[in-house]
Amino acid sequence: MSKYNIISESGLEFFGLISASVSHDIKNILAIINEKAGLIDDFILMSEKGSPLNPERIKIIIENITKQVQRANGIVNNINKFAHSVDNYVKIVELNEILNLVIKLSSRLIAMRNVNLEIRHTEEMVNIRTSPFFLKNLIWLCLDFALNAAGSSKTIGINAIRLEKTAKIQFNQLDNLTNVSMTFPTEKETALLNILHADLTTDQQAKELLITLPGDINSLV
Repeated sequence: MSKYNIISESGLEFFGLISASVSHDIKNILAIINEKAGLIDDFILMSEKGSPLNPERIKIIIENITKQVQRANGIVNNINKFAHSVDNYVKIVELNEILNLVIKLSSRLIAMRNVNLEIRHTEEMVNIRTSPFFLKNLIWLCLDFALNAAGSSKTIGINAIRLEKTAKIQFNQLDNLTNVSMTFPTEKETALLNILHADLTTDQQAKELLITLPGDINSLV
């Protein structure tokens, strides 16, 4: 299979995985809202039969509904940003924003693995010119690998660093890296690394996975 077929297959799998996870979250929110609306309906029926309405209970239910609407709005905004990743093949992006978006979109998948993420932002903006969708796909694949390498600490540190002509994304505290690194990177990560002109290294002593990206992919095309 050519690297372009591999990238297409990986991209479709990634888009499907994120879409399924997000739709599951939205479905849960709608179920909660429906349950709260049912409670209000019950209170109204009880009041029609002579029971007094409790304004405080109604207020709490409405506040709960409002929180769920806000949560759903945040999820929809994130999936909207994700969908627009394919608008431009190459553009300037800020790595911390990209990392945050991938983590938010995959939060349910991360929670299922019972691993905590420590995001360490620097004050400096980490701007690079790259392919946004392919980068997000690569970050997810590396994060998915890092989740398996977290070990007993169940904690992963993640940060982005801007250097003179490159930028780096670090996944550290990978206590189980030695046991899982033999199967990584796969052909999917390798194909994405090639198209992004990026490098991936693992340091078993430092328990770290490192992605090195060019500051401007156009300068290498």
